[in-house]
Amino acid sequence: MKDEICRSCIDCAVTRCDNHTSNRPYPAFCVSKQVSDAQRKASLQQYLTDEEDRKLAQVAAGIESDGYRKWPRVQETILFAKRMGYHKIGIATCVALIRESRTLAKIDRAVPLDITLEDCKPKPRDEAALFALLSKLEMGSLIKRLDLSGEYQPAVQEGEEEENAPLPEVRYVEKSIDELLEQAGEEAVLSILALWDREDEENLNLLAVCAGEQIILHRPQEGALYEQQLIRLFNAPNPKVTFDCKSLYHWTLRRGSAIANLADDILLSAYLLAANNNGYEIDRLCAEYSAGRRAEGMPEEMEEDCCKLLTHCASLLPLHEKLSAEIAANGQDKLLHEIELPLSEVLASMEVCGFAVDTAALTEYGRMLDEKIDEYQNLIYHLAGEKFNINSTRQLGEVLFEHLGLPTRKKTKTGYSTSAEVLESLRGKHEIIDAILEYRKVAKLKSTYVDGLLKVVGKDGRIHTHFNQADTRTGRLSSTEPNLQNIPVRTELGSRLRAFFKAKSGCELVDADYSQIELRVLAHISGDQHMIEAFNSDEDIHTKTASQVFKMPLNFVTPEMRRRAKAVNFGIVYGIGAFSLSQDIGVTVSEADQYIKDYLETYSGVRQYMEDTVEFAKENGYIATLFGRRRALPEISARNKNIVNFGKRVAMNTPIQGTDIIKIAMIRVYRRLMQENLSAQLILQVHDELIVEAPEHEVAQVEQLLKEEMEKAVSLKVQLKADVGVGKTWIDAK
Repeated sequence: MKDEICRSCIDCAVTRCDNHTSNRPYPAFCVSKQVSDAQRKASLQQYLTDEEDRKLAQVAAGIESDGYRKWPRVQETILFAKRMGYHKIGIATCVALIRESRTLAKIDRAVPLDITLEDCKPKPRDEAALFALLSKLEMGSLIKRLDLSGEYQPAVQEGEEEENAPLPEVRYVEKSIDELLEQAGEEAVLSILALWDREDEENLNLLAVCAGEQIILHRPQEGALYEQQLIRLFNAPNPKVTFDCKSLYHWTLRRGSAIANLADDILLSAYLLAANNNGYEIDRLCAEYSAGRRAEGMPEEMEEDCCKLLTHCASLLPLHEKLSAEIAANGQDKLLHEIELPLSEVLASMEVCGFAVDTAALTEYGRMLDEKIDEYQNLIYHLAGEKFNINSTRQLGEVLFEHLGLPTRKKTKTGYSTSAEVLESLRGKHEIIDAILEYRKVAKLKSTYVDGLLKVVGKDGRIHTHFNQADTRTGRLSSTEPNLQNIPVRTELGSRLRAFFKAKSGCELVDADYSQIELRVLAHISGDQHMIEAFNSDEDIHTKTASQVFKMPLNFVTPEMRRRAKAVNFGIVYGIGAFSLSQDIGVTVSEADQYIKDYLETYSGVRQYMEDTVEFAKENGYIATLFGRRRALPEISARNKNIVNFGKRVAMNTPIQGTDIIKIAMIRVYRRLMQENLSAQLILQVHDELIVEAPEHEVAQVEQLLKEEMEKAVSLKVQLKADVGVGKTWIDAK
């Protein structure tokens, strides 16, 4: 073999590197001999700056040192995987590699085991512990498959101290609410749990009330006396523990009442301690926190629903004690009692009030969309040269990639992918692509929004959406049945939907929207002086950023420069990378990377905030907002680099979301409207936007009130700004 052919240490017969007794010279192809000190230093620096690279190099060097020319390649690979902590490896082999194949097939009996055969014998399963574990891991389907109820019955274990014994069981008694309140006294904590009609959520089926060691079941009755008894219960001065208090607020608000001295809502407390999407059922919480109690003394003929309701109600107080201790330890008392609990009443009020809809105009809009759907459908058939089911992925894929011969981007097990991503990548390849994308947009507007909205308009002509307070990991509110937070705004056709949401007769809509709230929070948290000065001097932050990043005087900043600076400003908030930024603003990756570097050099406080935040998340496994809201971040400790990077982005973004600020603003606006005895009502929240429906003679007062309360919701290093508009419809007010 010629010397000029590229060779490596594998070909070396000298082995001088690990056999220092050899006097033979290094071969001519030796790379180590030819490396300069500067090159060696640069190479080493690469492994010093990246933890993963450093670990890979160290482990690989150890493997080569221990097994060079002694172990087959497969064995080296297996040992490398073990030392790196990998649990799965994939190796391709062939018949020529007999030695290696034997290594793979050999059972390693030298592995140390911490278990014995006795440990492997089946044992009765601890259903409560198993339920708690699977719940924590969010394995809901496995819980169902194993038929785990999650019911927790505390018991004193052998050797336990007396103080660790479970709380006494509560006794079911047949008493009225008034009798229970009188016997318990005003200082007794009341646990209240309601069971609502599944077909009509406004109808109360059953109500369980627990005080001390007694629990009662209250069945609904007709007449004013029945309602007065419940109102006395909710207005009683006793501290009250509930589960999903928003449902109770629905009942009280419809009757002009409220809930006095609400001490805790188990649903909201559990949500603050572990925000996930796996649900917060009482059985699950009892198992997780070992805090269940049982109601005893129930008649044998009592229905199963009643028995379960009583047992769950009995468990609320011990759950309250466990969860309250953790809430206090996390410093989340204010978050619970000054934000989340008061917000439940606000949300209930908004749900009860609803938002008026012009159904006639919405129906006519739907007819127009139907015509457009037919137009696009006929155009697609013409361009394809045949009729087919456009909504069928299989048929559409065959037309695009087989009949029309468009380049295949992605193929699944069931055929060609025709996702929006795939179709967007095919723009310009054929006229049919634009037609299909427009067809899908219009069809979605018709089915999801027009048809969907018309189905949920109430008898009062208003849509009563449900606000979910314990749904997202970020703390944001979500809206369902229907989702009014996702009404399209990016297209002219979609934005017209807002024209069908209107104020009732004699009223107008007052709409207020925070201006650049996340950037203002970022300025406050990071303490960056450049950003703080820009906001406090009321400068356009995007123009200011463009001026500093592009090193241009303010009056020389072009609209294009401002656009790019705006993309960087908001991209930084979400931990954007160079590649994504390059796609957003239409520049090369290297240019985008330079924009980010220049930005972080200009706003050094922001850079320091990002570094400190990621480091905190790594050390603690979570990140927190200004108000103590926590989000667990297991992703930041993952082995997969992509998952780690996602965790870093979440860590940087979570503290600067305006989630809690808009909630505080909602509470302030709601209370102010009541304090000033106004008829105006808060009816909708969409991200950083609030909408109030106000009688025409109250509009000016509500405008001022809304702006004041939103801008004074919290005190930051920069002033919060809210833009206010007025109109008969949502689109006019916006």
